Amino acid sequence: MSSDCSGMDVELSVVIPIYNEEENIRALYDELKEVLEGIGRPWEVVFVDDGSSDRSLELLEEIAGDDDHVVVVSFRRNFGQTAAMAAGFDYACGEIIITMDGDLQNDPHDIPKFLEKMDEGYDLVSGWRHDRKDAFISRKLPSMIANRIISTVTGVHLHDYGCTLKTFRKEITRGIRLYGEMHRFIPAIASGMGSRIAEVRVNHRPRRFGTSKYGISRTIRVILDLMTVKFLLSYATRPIQVFGLLGVICGALGFAIALVMTIQRQFFGIPLGNRPLLLLAVLLIFMGMQFISMGLLGELQARTYHEAQDKPIYTVRRVMRHGQEERP
Repeated sequence: MSSDCSGMDVELSVVIPIYNEEENIRALYDELKEVLEGIGRPWEVVFVDDGSSDRSLELLEEIAGDDDHVVVVSFRRNFGQTAAMAAGFDYACGEIIITMDGDLQNDPHDIPKFLEKMDEGYDLVSGWRHDRKDAFISRKLPSMIANRIISTVTGVHLHDYGCTLKTFRKEITRGIRLYGEMHRFIPAIASGMGSRIAEVRVNHRPRRFGTSKYGISRTIRVILDLMTVKFLLSYATRPIQVFGLLGVICGALGFAIALVMTIQRQFFGIPLGNRPLLLLAVLLIFMGMQFISMGLLGELQARTYHEAQDKPIYTVRRVMRHGQEERP
């Protein structure tokens, strides 16, 4: 599902997920418009309302009605930031896509620095909040730990995976399908596609209005998604090499134990009935068979995954472009 961009002269698309940010929207739009007009390239702003329960959608549609540069995508319910980001990618028409938060903590005046870096030939430029204006225990410390773990596991070393302010080339976003909390792993996924990645320091501002939608509880979900990303990056097209290896190890170990016990029984008369090792050997052999079977099934799933039709992870109620409502 995506928007028809034929005949549109747009170079820059700014994608902003919005969830209950009614106090920030107007100030964000005014500041962003000033910066984008100063850059001098054709632009648009794609606001994705993630099922807000306040006046966010109403304010966004008012802005879209007054400014043809503004696109509003409205979800039927709250699907989360990853789905909102995916929708923004689908409906953006620019050759360069810029993502940022809707809480005014990302500074629009940093955008020219990102574009300069993109002009050097990079495919993705990620922001680094080196002087982050958040609580240390609940926000900064978990982020520091997560960044270190993600960099180590994925091999893509960035200081700040959680910074939403990033720029992408359109062809990069076309090849990425987002699920769960995977929007923060986009640099790692893009790296697996052979993208050139850079990082720039950005100005991080304290939140002026509203409350943060994130907390330390998200750390566990991030770790679980990191396991998924690592598997997808390394073994998505060859799952048999993971499960098959485990199967061979378990099966070989179980067979070796069973062989030793058979020799002991046949040549030394050692009884087997009261020995737990016999059950362990049988268990390991069956586990080996199961792992190998899972690997083969994973191979079939991998083929299905790469050949399946696109299926978005969200449902859109309506889209406003140029002040007019269009069918999603």
